[in-house]
Amino acid sequence: MEQPHEIAAEAPRTWDRPVVAVPVLALLSLVGGQLPSFSTSANLYTIGTGGVLVWLGLSHRVPRRPAPERLPPGTVWWVLPVVIFGVFEGATFVMAAGDDFPTFSRLADPLLEDSLVRAAAWFAWLAAFWGLVRR
Repeated sequence: MEQPHEIAAEAPRTWDRPVVAVPVLALLSLVGGQLPSFSTSANLYTIGTGGVLVWLGLSHRVPRRPAPERLPPGTVWWVLPVVIFGVFEGATFVMAAGDDFPTFSRLADPLLEDSLVRAAAWFAWLAAFWGLVRR
């Protein structure tokens, strides 16, 4: 007896499982953590990995997870600090305030001098970007 197609579930691809995706993201973050902060090689690596993730997100090669139908009511209070941070960071960058009024990126630079901390920041960035690709 043949099953209807609506009941059958598509098996996830091997490379799409967390057992494969997390070590790949960890390896990419370890490579990115070894690059000097704000160097040309680090910028090219960021643009390259980000470009690949954007390409994966725009091409429908990665199966999508369902997005929530409606955001919870408290979401505004979580998004508001992120928006304020983005406006503040963008304004200080555009105005080139320098050392008198540094950007958050410049303030985080002493933390990012350690390659292990840089690798952890890379992993957080890649994991968040991979979550966006899956939506």
